[in-house]
Amino acid sequence: MKKISSLLILVLWGCSHPSPEEMASLAAKGYYDHLVSGEYESFLEGMDRREFMNEVNFRSQLIDNYRQFKAEQDSAHGGIREVRIVRASTDSVQKFTNVFLMLCFGDSTNEEIVVPMVERNGSWRMK
Repeated sequence: MKKISSLLILVLWGCSHPSPEEMASLAAKGYYDHLVSGEYESFLEGMDRREFMNEVNFRSQLIDNYRQFKAEQDSAHGGIREVRIVRASTDSVQKFTNVFLMLCFGDSTNEEIVVPMVERNGSWRMK
């Protein structure tokens, strides 16, 4: 994902020094693209503090929750067809970046969500 994100950043913004907001936005979109594609383990890997999620039963419950969420969206809205980046803003006091994503559904409805992101050791994670 890191190589793909870096390539996308260069293509989308045409610069070699993307802002933290751009990096966080691409990471959040990438994680939600995994969720939409049914790649629940990859979505889970995007969570901050994953070391607390290594217990097998807890991890399994999270995966089941993601699967259930996707099934509900498929049933209620014809699935999530696209994830778009809307904007991002950084809270310099609390040290995280809110990424606003638009979920575009199969029934032509849209929903804007906010994904708090935090940078840990050079990687952006969902808070």
